[in-house]
Amino acid sequence: MGVHLQTKKEKKAPPPPTPPHSHPATQASQGPRLGEGSASSLRRHLSLKRSIVLFIGAIVGVLLAASATARAQTLPQGEGRELVATACSQCHTLAVILAGRDGPVGWKRHVYNMVLRGAQLTPREAQTVIDYLIANFGPAGAPIAPSAPLPSAPGKDLVETRCAVCHSLERVTIVKRDKREWENIVASMYDRWGVNAPAEVQAINGYLAAQFGR
Repeated sequence: MGVHLQTKKEKKAPPPPTPPHSHPATQASQGPRLGEGSASSLRRHLSLKRSIVLFIGAIVGVLLAASATARAQTLPQGEGRELVATACSQCHTLAVILAGRDGPVGWKRHVYNMVLRGAQLTPREAQTVIDYLIANFGPAGAPIAPSAPLPSAPGKDLVETRCAVCHSLERVTIVKRDKREWENIVASMYDRWGVNAPAEVQAINGYLAAQFGR
């Protein structure tokens, strides 16, 4: 009897399932990705920080303006008073100005030196400050009353009327100096005033060297 052999057909493996395609609308509904959320948060943080800085800057500006106005009240009226109160008080108190006097050349040197050290003044503002200081704190004012009488001698009246318009006479009497030192000081004094008066310079030098020399 013949044997009938039947070959079995090999079954093929089913294909892998294909992932479902997401619809664009479905992706959009899932919200922003992690990176996008971080960038948005950073932008909000920077915007808030910038707003805070601007707010603080505005407050500081108002306080500085109010402070300058208050300081200006101690100065004489005149164009340039607010500039002096703001610019000069950045490095020293206004008592430095109120306590002394100087001539046109001297004040010009002071202001130019102040600008070189960082005072925020334009050339026009610097000239306004110089004019104000000359008008209100120049040698044209009344001499400072001497705290102690000077020895009577030729030249005394000139010392009292010239030297004391810018400083007290204690600066003259408190220190003994030699003749050359007095000559340099008096020459600088007249140079700062922008005045050329050789006869007065000679008389003052002679008095100081005789009375307060060494």
